Amino acid sequence: MHRRMTITIDEAVYEGLYRTIGKRRMSQFIENLLRPHVLDTSLDDGYRAMAADKEREKEAIKWCNALSGDSDDETH
Repeated sequence: MHRRMTITIDEAVYEGLYRTIGKRRMSQFIENLLRPHVLDTSLDDGYRAMAADKEREKEAIKWCNALSGDSDDETH
């Protein structure tokens, strides 16, 4: 859900945003700048990157399977 917000900025900054980003993309640009400062998404981003690494996932599965095999040996 998006919320509407009114902010006040210097006219020169607004003109620079308008020229560089364009009127219809200012909100998204500002949101992208603010997001890492107000939301802690670094763990989520890291987990997504790790899950996308297929080779790393294969190694992790092998490691988990070997570890569970070790615990089976200890219980017998």
